[in-house]
Amino acid sequence: MSLALPQAKKSLGQHFLVDNHYIQRIVAAIRPQAGDRMVEIGPGPGALTRPLLESLGHLDVVELDRDMVARLQAEFPSGQLTIHQADALRFAFGDLGPDLRVVGNLPYNISSPLLFHLAEYASGIRDMCFMLQKEVVDRMAAAPGTPDYGRLSVMLQARFRVDKLFTVPPGAFRPPPKVDSAIARLAPLPEAAVPYREHRVFAEVVARAFGQRRKTLRNTLRGLVDEPLFAELGIDPARRGETLSVAEFAALANRLPGNQDQRGG
Repeated sequence: MSLALPQAKKSLGQHFLVDNHYIQRIVAAIRPQAGDRMVEIGPGPGALTRPLLESLGHLDVVELDRDMVARLQAEFPSGQLTIHQADALRFAFGDLGPDLRVVGNLPYNISSPLLFHLAEYASGIRDMCFMLQKEVVDRMAAAPGTPDYGRLSVMLQARFRVDKLFTVPPGAFRPPPKVDSAIARLAPLPEAAVPYREHRVFAEVVARAFGQRRKTLRNTLRGLVDEPLFAELGIDPARRGETLSVAEFAALANRLPGNQDQRGG
């Protein structure tokens, strides 16, 4: 039996999911199966934790809030729920083992850096299913040439298949946030399908291309990519970064110094 809903902490960006219709839709999207190795980020008072455990039997959770940890410890036996009191931005997800499934209602104030952190463990992850601010999910899944397309889009799509599933309205939470939320699924691409060779080089090209969105590639990548390389790859240097596909960014990065034969993480 669940405890009464706690007071949300604004400093931690807490908004608790309370609408059972959306709870069940999210769990159905996750499709937990007995034997899955799964970790939930930010379980809070356990709205998703309970139905997940009905299928899983055991679940790891990463929770920063000491008060929430105490509540979870009071409700669930340790053999059923392994609680890691930690900041998800610094948590070593690789320590939980291979073929990991990652789920959660991510704190909106740290969602982008947390996604980049999780991408470092992509080789050991089966899939991820998150609730985030709808604006962030739109950016994650955006296509080239659209207003939402940017660094987050490219860096995630180079490593994952990103699918936007459905929207969750503010009224499904207590307290209600001022924005819509959305559910996204990310599935790591096979290693052979990752288009770049060196993550560091690829990340630098992407970051510079989007650092000043209104400037052309000739300006943003000056000193990194020369005119002959643009010509060789058939990329017009008068284009802006927001028009390049993930494959075009990878083609540029793969021809720059610093690449090695093996792929970067």
